[in-house]
Amino acid sequence: MKHPFKLTLFTFFLLQLLYPQSGEVMGTLIDGDFQDPVPFANIIVKGTTVGTTSDYDGNYKLALEEGTYSIVFSYLGYETVEVSDVVVNSKEPTQLNITMESSAEGLEEVIISVSIKQNTERSVLGIQKRAVNLLDGISSETFKKMGAGDVASAIKTVPGVSVQGGKYVYVRGLGDRYTKSILNGMDIPGLDPDRNTIQLDIFPTNIIDNLLVHKSASADLPADFTGGIVDIVTKDFPNSKEHSFSIGGSYNPDMHFNNDYLNYKGSPTDFLGFDNGSRSLPINAQQYIPNTYEYSPLLTAITKKFNPTLSAMREKSGMDYSMGFTTGNQYHLGESDNRIGFFGSVSYKSKTTYYEGAENNFYRRNPDPSIFQLETDRTQKGDLGKHNVLLSGLLGTSFKTERSKYKLNMLHIQNGESSAGYFQQSLNFSDFVNFSKDNLEYTQRAISNLQLSGTHNSEDATWTTEWALSPTLSKIQDKDIRTTSFRVEDGVYSIPQNNQPKRIWRDLEEVNTVAKLDFTKKYMFLNKDAKLKFGAYGAYKNRDFGILNFELENNGQTTHFNGIADNILLEENLWTVDNNKGTYIDPDISISEPANTYRAKQQNMAAYVSNEFKIGNQLRTILGIRVENFTTRYTGEDNRDPNDPRKVIYNNEKIIDKLDVFPTANLIYALNEAINLRGSYALSTARPSFKEASIAKIYDPLSNNTFIGNIDLNPTYIDNYDFRIEWFGESAEMMALSSFYKKFTDPIELTYFESSSDNFTPKNLGDAEVIGLEFEVRKNLGFITPTLSNFSFNLNTSIIKSAQTFGESERNLRELGLREGERLGKTRELQGQSPFLINAGLHYKGVENGIETGLNYNVQGKTLQVVGNGFVPDVYTMPFHLLNFNFSKKFGNNGEQRISLKVENLLDEELISEYESYKAQNKTFSKRNPGRTFSLGYSITF
Repeated sequence: MKHPFKLTLFTFFLLQLLYPQSGEVMGTLIDGDFQDPVPFANIIVKGTTVGTTSDYDGNYKLALEEGTYSIVFSYLGYETVEVSDVVVNSKEPTQLNITMESSAEGLEEVIISVSIKQNTERSVLGIQKRAVNLLDGISSETFKKMGAGDVASAIKTVPGVSVQGGKYVYVRGLGDRYTKSILNGMDIPGLDPDRNTIQLDIFPTNIIDNLLVHKSASADLPADFTGGIVDIVTKDFPNSKEHSFSIGGSYNPDMHFNNDYLNYKGSPTDFLGFDNGSRSLPINAQQYIPNTYEYSPLLTAITKKFNPTLSAMREKSGMDYSMGFTTGNQYHLGESDNRIGFFGSVSYKSKTTYYEGAENNFYRRNPDPSIFQLETDRTQKGDLGKHNVLLSGLLGTSFKTERSKYKLNMLHIQNGESSAGYFQQSLNFSDFVNFSKDNLEYTQRAISNLQLSGTHNSEDATWTTEWALSPTLSKIQDKDIRTTSFRVEDGVYSIPQNNQPKRIWRDLEEVNTVAKLDFTKKYMFLNKDAKLKFGAYGAYKNRDFGILNFELENNGQTTHFNGIADNILLEENLWTVDNNKGTYIDPDISISEPANTYRAKQQNMAAYVSNEFKIGNQLRTILGIRVENFTTRYTGEDNRDPNDPRKVIYNNEKIIDKLDVFPTANLIYALNEAINLRGSYALSTARPSFKEASIAKIYDPLSNNTFIGNIDLNPTYIDNYDFRIEWFGESAEMMALSSFYKKFTDPIELTYFESSSDNFTPKNLGDAEVIGLEFEVRKNLGFITPTLSNFSFNLNTSIIKSAQTFGESERNLRELGLREGERLGKTRELQGQSPFLINAGLHYKGVENGIETGLNYNVQGKTLQVVGNGFVPDVYTMPFHLLNFNFSKKFGNNGEQRISLKVENLLDEELISEYESYKAQNKTFSKRNPGRTFSLGYSITF
């Protein structure tokens, strides 16, 4: 590897010597009123004949020799803009994004002179300033400043945003069901389709232009979000040929090169994110399995077909590494201005984690109300190793004509995650009984998405038509989950009769198709520009889900297997006709339970209309209404005997059928050019997922929990009120103070099943309210002294108060479990709602030396994770203080190469969830220690 790598670098350096030492000015022209691109505008270097025009998307590029210039931007109907002191150098392109204001009718031409500020964060702030709804965002420049390699790492700087598990975004502290993620404006399901958001660590930052977080609704946006919509905007094709390559590695002393790491033998293709078939079900799903009293050799033959590996094995762990490559170019077609371009990206990540002393415990209250301390129900502590592989590819092409643009994007994500754990358990039956447990799992996920879209302008540019179609195929398979427990008494290991070794296969396939059609008409209202927007939207989802369960029984086996799980399926320990003893597949428990196989469909048909106009010169008003007809159909049955009159069977029956009207209103009052006052109202919804609105029973062998669906769930409805005052300064500076209020009707929450603390179920648990404040500031420190002009800081914080009214059944259960002296109020916190969020950063950017460095801090307050039921206490996620350091250095003739160093979790914090109960010591529900991670990366653009 060493010499080929040096040869590759030498080739890159040789290519650089051939590049001309000239510079470029590039950017985008944006309409100041509507934030639309300004196409075909004239861009001229003052005093010369050198110039160009903006393209269909308002983008332009000028090739100029090094020097200082004045550039003039003009277009009919807009005020001419002249930018002076534009410095061009060969080190990096000069970014110059221009907002063009409509010219007043009947006035002479107006020339506005401004000075260039080389900071692409200003473009996102420009979008934020002119946006119809309340919006926050970050640009690709911010990604570099943070040293973020993926979207999940970058988005944490957005006000009110936190990331759970390093993957899933929460906005304003609200849980996943109240946040929605879209890709280029279109719905896309995630690797976990039961979540409303896609995991953000699958998107490398080098393919992203910006991230926009919509916090208030408008009629053209889907109604099923409350906290926010995260719009991931990928790059269009570049203005010229561009390639980039990146490679990186991460080392965690607690996890990597550890001889105690746990793994098991998988398949040769695991490193590519998929299993080669070695974990596939070894028999037909309809295979008849005989009982032992039939004395059939078929039972032995079937048992032998199952993979005999049941033990987690110790081996040395590797470190994390990643690679990525992007490429793009554009071409003119003939002598016309028609252009075609492409953009492609491939990325690969391999991540190894090892948690020593990981815990999953269960506690409950004593039936005696005078006893305050929690009693142990079950404890589990041990070691857990995971290997996660993520392979993704994006290929896009665009075709632009004078008035139309067509785009086709194809995305595929392949993910494979294997885990192996070994735990010691203690269960409180009438007395404590000790167990050892081996747990082996493999999950294979694949998403294939296609986006086809078009935009068309009329000849006078007053009409715009936009359409898009996006089908997605998701496949998720849990392949041969293996859980083996031994009862341990006086050093003797035996298979417990009530906890036999389990083998589980789960298959989910989902087709998701989204289409939308939008029309925009620009017109004059009260002698001012106005815009009417209307359109239609349709979404269709179809899911097939099934679980196959198998258990291993032992019939009078004399050996106790010495506590080694692999010994259970040794040849000499199998049941045979000759000895009628040993291990075999239990036919009475195996194969599929009816409740664990279902088919479901969701359909959402929507139409909307929105009108934007001005009252006076300062008040923008955007009023809209959206109508959605949402239905869910379900096919499945419960586990009762077919002859039982209580048996429930669903055959493509509608379980949800709602026709809803969602009004929206957004008001923006411009106090002056730099300060906006905003107010908005919207009605939104949160709908149950397929899994939640079902009668499925899904067992998690790692935690020993069972999820039980609730087919009677109703959608949640939320009234949203937002207010903000925002100030925009120079050099990407801004300050904003926001407040919001949300009223929830029938919120869906995860709670313990009433008859068992091992079972969880979603319920509509009474109404709720959320009120909050947000503050954000981004400031350059040059105001203190000019020597600090390369330093900047950002701070945003959210303070949120939630109140959930107890439902009748929850109140009754909680009252039964009250301790002496304990009083039950009328409300509690909303599940998943964080009471506060803090994001802060201090950054340095050296223009001459190419160095960027910074410290970034993030914390989320104590959050209700699982709702208790009286005798089982509430579970809270404890605050996790995350402090990261990053350093990067650009080098090369044009700064096209970059080396970066990052240290994550400098404070060495642990991820902990705890039970909390009146006058009782907190007890651990779950614990993981992520340790510190040191990352080194290299990238080059050529």
